[in-house]
Amino acid sequence: MARQDHDEQDDFLLGGGDGLEQNSMSDDNSQMGIETEHASSTSIQRLLYTSHFLSTWNSRVFEFGAFLFLASIFPQTLLPASVYAMTRAMFAVLLSSATGYAVDRFPRLSNDRIPNDESSSQSWPLLPLCLLAAAEKLGSVMNTIAVERDWVVAIASGSDDRLATLNAQMRRIDLFCKLAGPLVISFVDAASTKLAIVVTGSMTCASVLVEYFTIAKVYYKVPELSNLKEASSAGSSPWFKGMMHTWLRGLPAYVKHPAFLPSFALALLYMTVLSFNGQMITYLIAIGVSSGAVGVLRGVAALFELSATWLGPILMKRIGAIRAGIWFLNWQLACVGVACLFFWLPETSHIILAAGTVSAVVASRLGLWGFDLSAQIIVQEEVEPEMRGTFSSQEFALQNAFEMLAFLSTIVFPRPEQFKYPASISACAVASACVLYAVFVRSRRGHLLHLSKCMEGTHRRKARWTALEHDSIDDEVELQAAAQRI
Repeated sequence: MARQDHDEQDDFLLGGGDGLEQNSMSDDNSQMGIETEHASSTSIQRLLYTSHFLSTWNSRVFEFGAFLFLASIFPQTLLPASVYAMTRAMFAVLLSSATGYAVDRFPRLSNDRIPNDESSSQSWPLLPLCLLAAAEKLGSVMNTIAVERDWVVAIASGSDDRLATLNAQMRRIDLFCKLAGPLVISFVDAASTKLAIVVTGSMTCASVLVEYFTIAKVYYKVPELSNLKEASSAGSSPWFKGMMHTWLRGLPAYVKHPAFLPSFALALLYMTVLSFNGQMITYLIAIGVSSGAVGVLRGVAALFELSATWLGPILMKRIGAIRAGIWFLNWQLACVGVACLFFWLPETSHIILAAGTVSAVVASRLGLWGFDLSAQIIVQEEVEPEMRGTFSSQEFALQNAFEMLAFLSTIVFPRPEQFKYPASISACAVASACVLYAVFVRSRRGHLLHLSKCMEGTHRRKARWTALEHDSIDDEVELQAAAQRI
């Protein structure tokens, strides 16, 4: 037995080097595989961000520039800008279901290559301009649904951290374009409106090929993007029949879905004139604010919105997406309420009115986009893959419907001195969204106000913690962790 042990020890000493070398090679190969996967993931994200940046930049520049061009033609009324925006929203409401059907049934690459680069000369009559803008709007909606609600989930491959990172970065790109795009085009417009029109069209045409190339590279680098869609499109019905089925059945399925309330609350926030959209831009110009100043103010608002893309993930990581959503939404309601109050102050000068309203609206953007990220996480986690397009298309249709109602309010009250009425309607819409989301939070968590947290000081002195009867598991874990820290 001793001889056998000795032989085994010799074998280990003589052959152990080979075993250690094999283990080392295995570790090296594993490390190389991880590094290769990380490099591939980084390359995919870079291509996705590039395509999204170009698409969003052109969309934001055109969106803002069109209202500047209309305001220069019709400086004393909000009516043309409202009709223009309402037409875009109406087409989006009527045809968003078709875009959702396409996202669910057709290969992802063909969906994302639907052009959203319809630029036009603002010297054309208003009706053709509205129709071209409606086509641009539909392309933008399909691009957003496909990339932000479907592609990023497939690219994340089930990783919550990667999904949160992709969501935040895509939103930063969008908000950066809202910051820089309007700022650039507003200063060009201040020099020459015709030059601004030429610049808008030229940038759009120059970026089309780059957008197509980068998004195609992403598609072919991520197998899930083609595999899932090939499976879902195998039994697809004819286009018109399938679109009508989606249009008729989509809304009931959307309303019955568990993620309906946060999605509907987010859509309701689009019924507002208290943001740097066409109505408020035209209003500020009408009371004497220059187009360059409007661009700067919108840029400041975009900085606040960008801060939400960092604050939102941090807050959601600490307290969860559901609780973070109610915090952000309440902040927005408080700021919008202050902005609305300035319109009803008697004998307020235009300078004070503009300064107070703009300051409150700028601050409200932090709450808006923080809640947007929270609601997006909830929807992405709860909506089934085969229903993402249909669900998101219904949400976008409602967003455009509420946006259309906002423009309808400035059609009914077109004069700048009547802007306080649409502003009040906007505040009521935010309050309604708060109520609906509070119902969702109450149904998920069993409470709105965490009483045990309110009594935290007393419990710290006594070093005792009592969980409420209806507390969720994550709340009990938080209480236990706090007790251990004591």
